[in-house]
Amino acid sequence: MTDLIERHDIEQFDDHGGHETNPHDDHEHHGPSGLLKWLTSTDHKVIGINYTVTSIVMLVVGGALAEIIRAQLVSPTSTLVSFAQYNQLFTMHGSIMIYLFAGPFAFAGLANYLVPLQVGAPDMAFPRLNALSYWLYLSGVITMVLSFFATGGPAAFGWVGYAPLTSAVNAPGVGPDLWIGALLLTGFSAIFSGVNLVATIFYLRAPGMTLFRMPIFTWNMLVTGILILLAFPVLTAALVMLYCDRHFGTHIFEVQGGGVPLLWQHMFWFWGHPEVYILALPFFGMVSEVIPVFSKKPMFGYKGMVFATLTIAALSLGVWAHHMFTSGAVLLPFFSIMSLLIAVPTGIKIFNWIGTMWKGQIQYTSAMLFSIGFVITFLIGGITGIFLASPPLDFFTHDTYFVVAHFHSVVMALVIGAMAGIYFWGPKITGYKLHEGWGKAQFWFLFLGTQVFTFPGYWLGLKGMARRMAVYPNNPSWQTLNDWSTVGAIMIGISTLFLIINFIVSWRKPIPAGDNPWDASGLEWFTSSPPPHHNFLSLPPIRSERPTWDYHHPEHPALGHGDHVSGHAEEKVSN
Repeated sequence: MTDLIERHDIEQFDDHGGHETNPHDDHEHHGPSGLLKWLTSTDHKVIGINYTVTSIVMLVVGGALAEIIRAQLVSPTSTLVSFAQYNQLFTMHGSIMIYLFAGPFAFAGLANYLVPLQVGAPDMAFPRLNALSYWLYLSGVITMVLSFFATGGPAAFGWVGYAPLTSAVNAPGVGPDLWIGALLLTGFSAIFSGVNLVATIFYLRAPGMTLFRMPIFTWNMLVTGILILLAFPVLTAALVMLYCDRHFGTHIFEVQGGGVPLLWQHMFWFWGHPEVYILALPFFGMVSEVIPVFSKKPMFGYKGMVFATLTIAALSLGVWAHHMFTSGAVLLPFFSIMSLLIAVPTGIKIFNWIGTMWKGQIQYTSAMLFSIGFVITFLIGGITGIFLASPPLDFFTHDTYFVVAHFHSVVMALVIGAMAGIYFWGPKITGYKLHEGWGKAQFWFLFLGTQVFTFPGYWLGLKGMARRMAVYPNNPSWQTLNDWSTVGAIMIGISTLFLIINFIVSWRKPIPAGDNPWDASGLEWFTSSPPPHHNFLSLPPIRSERPTWDYHHPEHPALGHGDHVSGHAEEKVSN
């Protein structure tokens, strides 16, 4: 990291009043190429692409498992898979989507690529640790996938791994051990990524890039990195304890030896609820970058968005036991109130997104459509989460499909947000745009498919259909609702095919994007597409949270974006 800090110390002003990072940086970088480059590089951009591609592959794998689950539920007495295989399917589907896609795509994939660019840094603070993080993640992916080929099959106790279902007696074989190993590997990967994010944002910001001039995405990644460092060590410790229970007879979670099974739930959800926002905050940041650009307005309530993010992070550490209302072992009023409170800063974000779009000159690009779809879908998931924060309602719905539908509204919102990020920053990463026609077709199938998939689940839950069941009572209304949910899942699968087709079409018939195709405002859009090895040949003056906009539109400086920029904007005009 010392080398990178020194790199900032030698910056010089260019003719435009900006910062020239190094007068010799216009040389082409000489290093490994081809496969060797991808295997050995410590460049944050290469590592970010590695993470992104791997996580999208996991999205496809996890989605394929979901299609099999929905095919099983088309009929009340379907025999497509056995009960044991069904348990394995929903365990591995949840594990792959949560541990191997949603988190790594957001806080390791796009964040790796974008954060140094957004703060004007040449790389992450610890490049070799960054590379190690990816290889640990890939090792976890391989370990998890290999469990499908283990004797007895993969883990079958649910992605939450509740004790005592995970004991050596109830879950024998190597499959559960591979599940534990995969989570340990990806957990350490996440911790190292969190260290890198926090260090990079605090220590490698370009001159002029104060905290309240950082993009919302970078702010969200800073808070996400801190949450990772607080939450993931708890899960890692719980997994080590579980492994010791299975192999060394420690009985930490086993009643027979004096252990407490409920301790696993406390440790898992102390990680698990901050994890919900570790997953969500990066996607909040993505749409917070997209919506202002295609509304042709600055973000409404910039500081309010920042403080809402900080409030969400603080409250997320005190709501874990709302997952345990039915255990009878937690203080219901406290955790209910805390769970209701966390809806307030989330509501502020939604209000600010709407305020940004209000009376804006909205361009309905694929990225903007996905961002609007994210807001709507996450709002649905958030409102139904408020119901679950009430203990009496949670008692009624806890083990029903209502919770499945709520959770999938939230997670599918993140998938929709991920697509917004791909379509928005794809041109920066590759230098080429994705095809808008295919992108909009994908949006409508994904957005409508998500609603068709989740809404029957809410209804089924209120009718009493239990979750995690391979068969259900032969009730005609239940089967009809399940069939509709399966139709929604098929629509989501078709949308994934559209994404793959779009990649192929855009590769065969590339559309050059230019350095800033959206006329965006963040610092990442000031450099070339794709960026050079150390990101920037020069930097513009950073006098607001919109430095690229200020540089290219001196007649419309960032006046009125907040008290922290108005004076500097006047200075820009005088220059």
